Amino acid sequence: MFTMFHGFHLVEEYHRWKKEHRNDRNPVGIKAVKISLAIVIPLFFWIAPSEFYGLPGLTPVEHRVLAIFVFAALMWLFDAVPAWTTSLVVVVLLLFCASNSALWFFQSGSDGEKMTNLVNNTDILHCFADPTIMLFIGGFIIAIASTKSGLDVKLANVMLLPFGTRSENVLLGFILVTAVFSMFISNTATAAMMLTFLAPVLNALPADGKGKIGLALAIPVGANIGGMGTPIGTPPNAIALKFLNDPNGMNMGIGFGKWMMVMVPLTFVLLFIAWFVLKRLFPFKQKAIHLRIESDHTPHWKDKVVYVTFAITVLLWLTDAITGVNANVVAMLPVAVLCMAGIITKRDLEQLSWSILWMIAGAFALGVAMQQSGLATHLIQSVPFDTWSPLVVIIGSGLLCYLMANFISHTATAALFIPILAIAGSSMTDQLAPFGGVSTLLIGVAICSSVAMILPISTPPNALADATGFIQQKYMVKTGLIMGLVGLLLGYLVLILCGVNGIF
Repeated sequence: MFTMFHGFHLVEEYHRWKKEHRNDRNPVGIKAVKISLAIVIPLFFWIAPSEFYGLPGLTPVEHRVLAIFVFAALMWLFDAVPAWTTSLVVVVLLLFCASNSALWFFQSGSDGEKMTNLVNNTDILHCFADPTIMLFIGGFIIAIASTKSGLDVKLANVMLLPFGTRSENVLLGFILVTAVFSMFISNTATAAMMLTFLAPVLNALPADGKGKIGLALAIPVGANIGGMGTPIGTPPNAIALKFLNDPNGMNMGIGFGKWMMVMVPLTFVLLFIAWFVLKRLFPFKQKAIHLRIESDHTPHWKDKVVYVTFAITVLLWLTDAITGVNANVVAMLPVAVLCMAGIITKRDLEQLSWSILWMIAGAFALGVAMQQSGLATHLIQSVPFDTWSPLVVIIGSGLLCYLMANFISHTATAALFIPILAIAGSSMTDQLAPFGGVSTLLIGVAICSSVAMILPISTPPNALADATGFIQQKYMVKTGLIMGLVGLLLGYLVLILCGVNGIF
């Protein structure tokens, strides 16, 4: 992520491991087969008559958008190339094949007339500068500034201090502090930072004790679950919120503060359950842990600018319903102030996690194309979503998302499911109402993604924790399955209650 960030070397090692892991699973021959299938199958969808898959009357543009969606799904599932690469290719395909600036032969029908349902190319390109993207950029800027000013280390010290030296309490401290950081900083960076702080403790604990396993697992558990707490905590949250708040769609107006009002309590309940699980599964042999987190940062007057800006930004995010300033606009405040103060430099901007932003933009572009081409409307009219059991749709989509998110990118899972579930949800609003409405369906995907953490490949925090060498995979699977089951049950229960009572 950021070269100055604590634990950056761990992130670099993770990316090397990820690349090697992908290459091991996809040797040249297998990779070629996967990419070939990801091209041939969508081409079949492109040329097959609409009657073949039960959608009579599809226009050529809708055919292309559907084929591009299938291409994205297969590429994300096969993981032959990085997920963000697929997103970029999807945007390019939509621009050249389905937009009003596509190649000339894609813009005209068989009668020579220009097609009327071409997607506006500027709307596709605007996905790279969508307000939600700006929200994430604001979060990234705050994360960089917090590291440069030493705020992250100070907060970690202050937040861990109340937990004392008793081993079980230190475990709780690391779970909670990691979760709070991951609400505003990327899960990967948070896990790397906290593992760096924890490394001396892990090395000092008795070699024959299980406590170090629990401490090592506390970081990915805290980071994964903590990301649920805010819209910028993890990309699936932002994707779900984008579709729920779309002015041309559901327009539910769920703000930053409202999201946190529901999700933060849920997050903390899950975190305390995780603490109970970890301390029971991995009891400490050493009863006391003395923790010291030091910083080599030299104090500077600019640090106070960061502290004040961070506090004001978070306060405005929490009170967006009162101030009337939405979270996306608030996110521009730290960008302007910190850049003007010289705290954020040109080099810092180059270190933003552009791959995450491009990944999100690809998901948004698919949604735009499905709406403007008429494919979304066609699916609503042709597929009898309203005759399906709402519980089957909610539970089935949740379990499928959870299963997939354990093996492929959480963001890719959300990008794949949310556009389709948004279409299904908009056509069965009345049926979903007793179960919390469409918000249960879409936010449920974000929750399913966050609690999917049974394997080292499930999330970057899992992989980083696994790299410590203290965790056997069976322990990660056991902990992940328990927290996944509890997270799904409590998550959907909270969403249903909030939806029924008009909170979401």
